[in-house]
Amino acid sequence: MLNSTGATEDLLRLHAPQVLGALVRRYGHFGEAEDSVQEALIAAARQWPEQGVPENPRGWLIRVAARRLTDQLRSDEARRRREEEAAQLTPRDAFTTPAPGESRAPSDDDTLTLLFLCCHPGLSPAAQIALTLRAVGGLTTTEIARAHLVPEATMAQRISRAKAKVKGVPFRQPSPEDRDQRLAVVLQVLYLIFNEGYTATSGRALHRADLAREAIRLTRSVRGLLPDEGAVTGLLALMLLTEARSAARTGPHEELVPLDEQDRSLWDQRAIEEGCALVEEALSQGPAGAYQLQAAIAALHDEAPRADDTDWPQILALYDILVRRAPEPMAELGRAVAVAMVHGPRAGLAQVAALEDRLAGHHRLDAVRAHLLERAGEREAARAAYQLAATRTLNIPETRYLQMRAARLLPT
Repeated sequence: MLNSTGATEDLLRLHAPQVLGALVRRYGHFGEAEDSVQEALIAAARQWPEQGVPENPRGWLIRVAARRLTDQLRSDEARRRREEEAAQLTPRDAFTTPAPGESRAPSDDDTLTLLFLCCHPGLSPAAQIALTLRAVGGLTTTEIARAHLVPEATMAQRISRAKAKVKGVPFRQPSPEDRDQRLAVVLQVLYLIFNEGYTATSGRALHRADLAREAIRLTRSVRGLLPDEGAVTGLLALMLLTEARSAARTGPHEELVPLDEQDRSLWDQRAIEEGCALVEEALSQGPAGAYQLQAAIAALHDEAPRADDTDWPQILALYDILVRRAPEPMAELGRAVAVAMVHGPRAGLAQVAALEDRLAGHHRLDAVRAHLLERAGEREAARAAYQLAATRTLNIPETRYLQMRAARLLPT
């Protein structure tokens, strides 16, 4: 995958979950099937740029991956019986390349089924993310390890354990009774991937564009399968509206630039237009949930030509609804900022103090407190809060920004 051209890489990642879904549905053996698909993707990445893309790329990938899977199963005597049983259930021409126009290839619904499988509730959030990026995103173990700043061997073990846990889980979408709950887990995993890309929890980079783009791509795929789900539409809108600001978030020396100081001419207006249109659609698709409301807040920020033009009363009204429907500490911290912008920094500081127990030790609580103390004119207290926040983040650009804010408040 790393050696392929951009167009080939996009094509491979488009087909990867469908090819894996076809093999798992026919053969089972999730772990072995996933390995075979990865080998087929690597083979395609090497051959297609030189030899040209096959007329039916998905059929080519299915045929190559299936051949490698059956070869692997044959090599293991203990699995020979299961391989023969699977072969008996498989139509003789199921893994040949279908002619153009034929629909023998797997359904796009396999992508959603695969997401449900990768986000199985028996897996930890870290395992869900890793398995989703590997099986649905088509990323190699090396790429995922690099994105998470862990050794490749560590990530390989994490993915291997995740595959072992879902081994034997039927390859089908969840029953209607638990579908909504499972979809909520899928969306949460995609949002976690995006957040890690937009603001890395650690390391030298503030923004990991590859992870953010992958999260957006996967969410687009889910929306293509579930176009009437307001939560899915809202999540895609939120990602687009947030990522639209990425070019303005850092300065020439990779220093962090806060929202109210960003050069808004650098924002991606096409992404903002698409995101705002999706917000309107999401809000019409039933009661607004957390993703729809957060997207509406992001749209108000993105639509303001200048920071001073931001409609803070409307943002506060949306936060009021959000924290009633989804009382999550980070949402309440965002509301505290909105309260400060509407009613003054002292009112915002009172809201921050109420979150002390639930967000104790989190650098964002200290950073917001520092910002509001600075706005209230309490320079020494603000400087101490900035310094404390700087010690509690593992992201180097954030640390430098917070230290810089603290240094600006030193007595002259």
